[in-house]
Amino acid sequence: MIGKLNHVAIVVPDLEKATALYRDTLGATVSAAVDQPAHGVTVVFVELPNTKIELLYPLGDASPIAKFLAGNPSGGIHHVCYEVPDILAARDKLKADGARVLGDGEPKIGAHDKPVLFLHPKDFLGTLVELEQA
Repeated sequence: MIGKLNHVAIVVPDLEKATALYRDTLGATVSAAVDQPAHGVTVVFVELPNTKIELLYPLGDASPIAKFLAGNPSGGIHHVCYEVPDILAARDKLKADGARVLGDGEPKIGAHDKPVLFLHPKDFLGTLVELEQA
C-alpha cells in the first residue's frame, strides 16, 4: 500500500539555526521558510536525492507542535510521511484493519498541497505516520 518515503518531519526550537545546519554544515539545498497558518507551523524543506526533511517550527501559541516542543525542548523527529496512490482507499483499508486515523478521518490539504491523513502513533510502533496522496 505505501509507496516511497516522502519526508521525515523534525520539530526544531530555532528554525534559522536548523536551516543553517542543513544548508551550511551538511551542504543540503533548503527552501525558504513558509508559514502554514492552517496547520499552525512554519516549514522549511530540506531537499535530498531520495526524500525530504521537513523542519517544523510552531506558528503561534495554538500550534499543534507546541506541546511536542515543550516536552522535547531540543526538538526531535515528529513524524514520517509515506506516499499512497489513493488516500481514501488506504484510509478505508487501514480502518478496516483496526488502525486509528486521527481527526475526523477526512483528508486535509497538507504542506505540499496534497491530501494527507495522520495515523495514531500507538498503532504504528510509537511513530506518528502521515499518509500523502502521491
